Amino acid sequence: MSNSQPLITDMNIRPDVKAFFDRETETFSYVVKDPDSPSCAIVDSVTNLEYASGTITHEGADEIIAWIRDHDLVLEWIIETHVHADHLTAAPYIKEKLGGKIGIGKNVTVVQKVFAGIFNAGDEFKCDGSQFDELFSDGDSYQIGSMTAHVMHTPGHTPACMTHVIGDAAFVGDTLFMPDVGTARADFPGGDATTLYESIGKVLSLPDETRLFMCHDYPESREVACVTTVADEKSSNIHVHTGVTQSQFVEMRQTRDATLAMPHLILPSLQINMRAGHYPPEENNGMVYLKIPVNAFK
Repeated sequence: MSNSQPLITDMNIRPDVKAFFDRETETFSYVVKDPDSPSCAIVDSVTNLEYASGTITHEGADEIIAWIRDHDLVLEWIIETHVHADHLTAAPYIKEKLGGKIGIGKNVTVVQKVFAGIFNAGDEFKCDGSQFDELFSDGDSYQIGSMTAHVMHTPGHTPACMTHVIGDAAFVGDTLFMPDVGTARADFPGGDATTLYESIGKVLSLPDETRLFMCHDYPESREVACVTTVADEKSSNIHVHTGVTQSQFVEMRQTRDATLAMPHLILPSLQINMRAGHYPPEENNGMVYLKIPVNAFK
């Protein structure tokens, strides 16, 4: 796995983490609070979409907003670990209600260029990441109250994937799943199984006791869970435990990915999420439309 210098984080800092689970998309969102101040961040929020009718609602985001208000917290950041293909972000809706800055990895521009073409987004859509408030590079850091959050570029699932390490907690997006579920797919545009293997090595170079918070869970015979540790992943992840070579992982990932269907919400999700959660412009009848590109993901 990766031989890059491991990230140094203060394991004595233990952020308070509140998880929210969206059952429809099997997505975890998090409020990450500084234990020494009211400051907090949200990681990977969800907007609710009833696909058949095109109805968008915000009950999941409203639950998070209410929790933050009930606890008198101050929202400083709304973090996207990557451009999600399985749910719509609620970032701008939450920002309007609570403030905060929307942040994502700087390689969102790579993702934007690919999908702007697929969706024929037009000249109005800028592929420069300007829809977001902050574009993170590998090694960047930012503050949540007194806590320093560190950003690791962990591509492979998508080019823009970032892991956010805050004290003894790391938010890994789709890079890793719970040990009995394995790892993310690497067959989306810009994905790569070899790169994913190296990125997982970066995550697993963190201290063994680091808490790893998942973006999704897909259990077969247990209740959903959102947190594991580096030690548990190294010892028992079914795809990438200690001893699995790069070539073994790549062969497994490519074979498995070839059997997977596209996520149910991939088409609306990408159109919204590449815009930082904003919708395409209204057309001349005052309506907003999302496109279905025919045979784009065969």
